Amino acid sequence: MSQTKITLIVDNPSDVAAFEEAFAGLLESAAALPELIRLESGRVFPKEDGTATPAHRTLDLYFADYDTASRAVQSPDAGTLFGGLAATGTGFTGLFTDVELA
Repeated sequence: MSQTKITLIVDNPSDVAAFEEAFAGLLESAAALPELIRLESGRVFPKEDGTATPAHRTLDLYFADYDTASRAVQSPDAGTLFGGLAATGTGFTGLFTDVELA
């Protein structure tokens, strides 16, 4: 059995404090997605050499299958999530992946 995971890789914001303040609301929007099985959020560790991180955060959204994930991103709740991300002025990359469970 496999699941579909949507990973959002959030770029480094110009104003980290403002982004983090907005992020709590974004998590609430993500949690409201229809048929969401699991939600994971992570903050990217700084690089050891002091250079900028390749991204600021990740957000992983798990669904039963590809069709369910596809419907979820067309929902009004997804509009709230993606609109909220866009409003922060921080870019992101979205990936749909087939999770291979052992």
